[in-house]
Amino acid sequence: MQLTLHMFLIVCPLVFLGGFVDSIAGGGGLITLPAYLLTGLPAHNAIATNKLSSALGTLVACIRFLKNKTVILQLIFPTVVSALIGSAIGARLILMVSDQYIQYILLIVLPIVAYFVVFRKNTMQVTEQSPISKKKQYIIAIIASFIIGTYDGFYGPGTGTFLVLALTGLAKINIREATGNTKIINLASNIAALVTFLINGKTLILLGLAASIFSMAGSYIGSGMVLKNGDKIVRPIIIVVLILLLLKILL
Repeated sequence: MQLTLHMFLIVCPLVFLGGFVDSIAGGGGLITLPAYLLTGLPAHNAIATNKLSSALGTLVACIRFLKNKTVILQLIFPTVVSALIGSAIGARLILMVSDQYIQYILLIVLPIVAYFVVFRKNTMQVTEQSPISKKKQYIIAIIASFIIGTYDGFYGPGTGTFLVLALTGLAKINIREATGNTKIINLASNIAALVTFLINGKTLILLGLAASIFSMAGSYIGSGMVLKNGDKIVRPIIIVVLILLLLKILL
């Protein structure tokens, strides 16, 4: 597929915003995936290339969270394995769906995911947690990683938000550690899906690598603002991008 300058001009700035938003509280995929679709790329190529830029961007956020010790180390291995398996399954499933039907999925799923990301962020602001056993906490986290990882491989947008909601609301993990572990789980699911798409030749590597630079920059800046109310800019950005995408699909 031939790449054009306007593809880079559309994708790179929006992917920067997506990386910034995603590193704060998730939902960056609601910006990055539409960015690729707005260029006119087929859905499979858009989803596959988005995994490349989002994986590298998420890696930057993971490094910062690990450096600041805002993760539960014991949870990393089991949740990462669970997410890898789920995401690989999801990626294989989306490859079986035609581009036309993916467009229909967009029209149905995007508004639903956007609702959770834009209007349900307050459910993640948990300051005190009810007691829960470590065993139950780990089981919930592992199951959530598999289910949401499968969704990430199949589609993706909102994965970070769903993971944080599951880890805070169900596993009763505090918001800072939940956000840190979410980044690591999300990185694993991105990698599994990316490998699947690369094997099937769906990823536009040059466009994805260029966007990755902007994604990493956005993630680096955003991950430093988790506790500084940086999420106040998330809603208007997501709403504007989604309106543009939905108009394009409908037209």
